[in-house]
Amino acid sequence: MKRLLNGIRVIDFSWIGAGSYTTKILADLGADVIKIESHQRLDTLRVTKPFKDKVPGVNRSGYFADRNSSKRSVTLNVKDERGLAMVKRLIADAHLVCNNFTPGVMDKLGLGYEVLKEIKPDLVFVAMSMQGASGPARADLGYGLTIAALTGFMHLTGLPEREPAGTGTNYPDHIPNPGHAAFAILAALRHQRRTGIGQLIDLAQMEPTLAMLGPTMMNYFVNEVVEQRAGNTHPEYAPYGVYRCSGDDRWIAISVCCDEQWQALSTELGLEQKPQWAGVEGRLKDRQQIDEAITRHTVERDAMALAQALQRAGVTAGPVQDARDVLERDPQLAARGHWVTLNHPEMGPSTYNSAPYRYSDAESAPTAPAPLLGQHTREVCRELLGLQEEDIDRLEADGVLS
Repeated sequence: MKRLLNGIRVIDFSWIGAGSYTTKILADLGADVIKIESHQRLDTLRVTKPFKDKVPGVNRSGYFADRNSSKRSVTLNVKDERGLAMVKRLIADAHLVCNNFTPGVMDKLGLGYEVLKEIKPDLVFVAMSMQGASGPARADLGYGLTIAALTGFMHLTGLPEREPAGTGTNYPDHIPNPGHAAFAILAALRHQRRTGIGQLIDLAQMEPTLAMLGPTMMNYFVNEVVEQRAGNTHPEYAPYGVYRCSGDDRWIAISVCCDEQWQALSTELGLEQKPQWAGVEGRLKDRQQIDEAITRHTVERDAMALAQALQRAGVTAGPVQDARDVLERDPQLAARGHWVTLNHPEMGPSTYNSAPYRYSDAESAPTAPAPLLGQHTREVCRELLGLQEEDIDRLEADGVLS
């Protein structure tokens, strides 16, 4: 089946999380994403756990692999004039350049937007720094953890009596930032195709993350209420939380959003029917007591079986799954073909995420495993730069292709 971004070429300087995930979205949809790397300064994810069979190596990181499927890897020393010239030649025939460095880094490399648009006037150039290219904090370094802290996301995550917990890098790096960036890129590419005009996209990773906290921001704007950490509770619903089930570290999430669901939950678990719990106000008031009563029953039940029983009764519930459950035991993900096995040159058969959407007349699953470091250097030199083998050998010996 066809891929909707076939024919689009991306020169990718992004690394680590959000940038790499953005270009992965494009690559899985058929874009030719050429990842520019260097042996001198590795993408941090290449040396980040988990490693296949727990054996470290620049080509063995599962973290790197999942964020770089369907791409090609070229190693080039852009600090060498010949390497810089080669990159510029690649960009001259590309549609998009992407990076997630702090502002100014690409300029120092001789690859800033003002330089590149002289080479490729209709170029789309994406910069994904933490704070954007303007403002007093534009030079600040950051990762997902930092972004979660600065946006207030971390302030809201955790138990009321404990320190802010956050979600590590997981939320900002892999949900709002690459999603918003990919949307901006697709809009710019459409504009490029229709008008022949390029764009500089300046995405501050703070802002997409902040945009995901709309209700919290509105509560302050409208009511001057600064929301606090609330664990798994909900301000308007009870019971609403995670409850222990039978087995080692097995849990179920239950959210009761109306009185009818409360009655159904009570019937399924055989809970005591106190008159004051018939309405949500009484349940909110006695939230802790109700949670304790629920746990006394759920601790004897299998999480999956109980979740299915509650769903049948009209109660929103789901088992708390771990990695093994999601990969091996989730029938819905299996039925949708979410997991794709690709044969990695060094790690062997490896599991990859498909895109979370399906097209009626196009493919969206990854086409190839993550590349080895520099795996496609010679291929790109031959096919796109028109170099002969002896030229490539010389550049390699001189350290230009490193």
